[in-house]
Amino acid sequence: MSQSKTLKKEKLTFNTIWQKYGTFGILIILLAVLAILKPTYFFSSSTAPQILAQSSVNILIAMGEFFAILIAGIDLSVGSVVALTGMCMAKLMVAGVNPIVAVLLGILLGAFLGFLNGFLVNVTGLHPFIITLGTQAIYRGVTLIISNSSAVYGFPASFTRVISKSVVGIPLVAIIAVIVALFLAFLTKKTKLGRNIYALGGNKESAWYSGINVNLHTLIVFIISGICAGIAGVVLLGRVGSAEPAAATGFETYAIAASIIGGTSFFGGKGKIFGVVMGGLIIGVINFGMNILSLSSTLQQVVMGALIIGSVALDRFVANKK
Repeated sequence: MSQSKTLKKEKLTFNTIWQKYGTFGILIILLAVLAILKPTYFFSSSTAPQILAQSSVNILIAMGEFFAILIAGIDLSVGSVVALTGMCMAKLMVAGVNPIVAVLLGILLGAFLGFLNGFLVNVTGLHPFIITLGTQAIYRGVTLIISNSSAVYGFPASFTRVISKSVVGIPLVAIIAVIVALFLAFLTKKTKLGRNIYALGGNKESAWYSGINVNLHTLIVFIISGICAGIAGVVLLGRVGSAEPAAATGFETYAIAASIIGGTSFFGGKGKIFGVVMGGLIIGVINFGMNILSLSSTLQQVVMGALIIGSVALDRFVANKK
């Protein structure tokens, strides 16, 4: 009995408390600050739906980024994948293809682009940072070529109406993000694939010696990232109402920030989908707060950069904390 009490006491360290409640605590603090500074805006009935809708794209991209970071890698191409899949879907719908078919093809394209990333990482042996930095430029360039550097309009209004809908006051795009989050949480917690991905991130060499197919799981991780970016492309296209060749530029920064703020270790092997969702909401609240405070949009980039540095530094501190 006394031994179990001792174990419980040992578990209540700064490390465990931060891992369990740190991200949620940051979100509560930000909401409280926003409520104090702008009570009229904060207590408006439209505030929560706006934050959820604005956060949905970032949360979707961040959940894909989460898997890349989980294996101690990174995917810098996610923003370009969002733009390319959105542009292809828009082109298909303008050409008369059924919106449902166009959406499915767009998500499949996202999976294929993720497959290319994973394939190149495996074949070349280069770090994902190098590969996805290159494919980021390639995918963006292809988007500019097929769009002739122009926005695409004129796809069915029914598509944008559906994406913009709300169910019981909750934006449909937020519901889509939650469904994806629940599926990925199940994948990471309850399946052998999820356990293998964590093992791969914890120690690649040990994972290989234990019989885990490192190349296959690396490929799957980047396919998941591509699918999440493809779904984000659907959501962004429906919300904006047009496909812009420069769409989602810099979104990889927000995705990385959301993942790391959500407790995903930049050094691999540690993190949870729930934390990534919280991280995405934190980014959404920060952006929403800066907008209603009439702060410059360029300042948001400064804040995101500082958050990434601070979160990684805190992650290293927590990892070394006994």
